[in-house]
Amino acid sequence: MASSILSETYTLANGVKIPKVGFGTWQIPQAEAQEAVYNALSLGYRHIDTALAYQNEQGVGAAISYSGIPREQLFVTTKLPAETKTYAGAKKDFETSLKNLGLDYVDLYLIHAPWPWAKRGNYDKENKEVWKAMEEIYQSGRAKAIGISNFGVPEMKNIFAGAKVKPMVNQIQYHVGYTENTITKFAKDNGLLVEAYSPLATGRLLQDPDLTAMAEQYNVSIAQLAIKFCLQNGVLPLPKATHRFHAESNTQLDFTISDKDMDKLNSLEEE
Repeated sequence: MASSILSETYTLANGVKIPKVGFGTWQIPQAEAQEAVYNALSLGYRHIDTALAYQNEQGVGAAISYSGIPREQLFVTTKLPAETKTYAGAKKDFETSLKNLGLDYVDLYLIHAPWPWAKRGNYDKENKEVWKAMEEIYQSGRAKAIGISNFGVPEMKNIFAGAKVKPMVNQIQYHVGYTENTITKFAKDNGLLVEAYSPLATGRLLQDPDLTAMAEQYNVSIAQLAIKFCLQNGVLPLPKATHRFHAESNTQLDFTISDKDMDKLNSLEEE
């Protein structure tokens, strides 16, 4: 029985509907990706998040194909590698992703980061050039929405300044104790949906004594509490799970965190 949350959606600035909970595939190796994504799809997930840099797009695409679910019922996100900072490079990498996934279009295409992972710095000029390619991909209809990932406020302002089409999403690391309030508020104020990758802090939250006690009060798991926290803050969580049991458990969110407990969770700062 698919959880009702999986059929609920947010609406992006351009009117595209995006399922409120996505299935993240970061750190799932190619060899395991097909089974993990197929399990997620069979459990009712319709929103799958991958990236060229994850090196698992082919596994994701194989699961989509094997599932037999009509393409229009799925929401698939992939990302342009952080290292790609040219117009031509962005166009080329997008073609590679489509080929890997075996799809004619993606629902959301993101710039993975404002700087190459190994060489942080100011890439304002390069990001503008890449954004031009993103806009053309969007206008071609082969990405139904476009956005950014890991962008701070200055990097967002830089994109906005020259954009014909504003980003619709900013996907950032976001979890209890690490909510990037300045970035989140600025993104939301500018009409961007904030997506939370690592909503369980890559598992670190599962040992947290404060969260353990609160989860027990609600008779839920820490993972369920952490995912629901994102949703109640109007953020879209992308939990990852390689085990079918966890993938299913992550969608059982039929409870409400009280305002008092939300205030407490929002006030926590990661050590």
